[in-house]
Amino acid sequence: MTLPLTDSALIGTCLAASALGLLVLTSSGSNGQTTTDEDQPPTTQVDAQAEQQEETLTQLGATAIPEDVTVDPEFGEQVRSYLLQNPEVIFEAVAVFEQRNAEAQADMDSAILDANADALFNDPNSWVGGNVDGDITLVEFLDYRCGFCKRAHDEILELLEADTGIRLIVKEFPILGPESELASRFAVASLRLGGDDVYEQANDTLIRYDGPITPEFLDEVAAELGLDFDAVVAEMESAEVNEILAANRELAQRLQITGTPTFIMETEIIRGFVEADILLEVASELRN
Repeated sequence: MTLPLTDSALIGTCLAASALGLLVLTSSGSNGQTTTDEDQPPTTQVDAQAEQQEETLTQLGATAIPEDVTVDPEFGEQVRSYLLQNPEVIFEAVAVFEQRNAEAQADMDSAILDANADALFNDPNSWVGGNVDGDITLVEFLDYRCGFCKRAHDEILELLEADTGIRLIVKEFPILGPESELASRFAVASLRLGGDDVYEQANDTLIRYDGPITPEFLDEVAAELGLDFDAVVAEMESAEVNEILAANRELAQRLQITGTPTFIMETEIIRGFVEADILLEVASELRN
């Protein structure tokens, strides 16, 4: 059985396998969530790894070795000996690659956030909590059926208590099936019918609940919130709620968000569960 390689290990393997070619190029004076075309043969795992190797080397500045290049056996043995004696060179190259990749991703995230700032931070249809006049805004994309969103809930409350300068915006992003959709529709309807305080209670109840999201359960929640359930159901099915959820999905697609929870803190995209301490550090860095 072949075990999958981590990205760094795969890149290291690619570099090790291709180091000889890179040095040959130098010695010869050279400057050194995927679609498949239906008309092309299927891509095998070996093909995919080879393509990733080629892409990695290209990003590191390498060019393809012409087929007519002949490797001097003596020189090849020297290269092999050098790599065996200095394997850290490979991992130094991996580190440089990862740093460049991270910087490129950060630049891309920044550009995407700038282009979508109004939809993120000034959406009149999203609930706003924490310090509504805070100097740092945190946006959370969540799904009520997401276990990591449930874990993150208390971390967010801890964050808001520890840092009173944070403004929180919640984006309903149901991606885990019909029950997720039902819960988000109920939450949006509660906001529209009952206002901010009612939504905050609904959000807290839904995120802490571990059972099935059924009409009977939502009826009970509506009663606890002081809402008429028939009015809630009508609002859940309204064109306005449809548009709000569709807008959130389109925004997530533009931001390349495919999972929950995802956080945006001003200029930073944080994908996945994080503890309050990490968010406090990010907020501190942004202020500095």
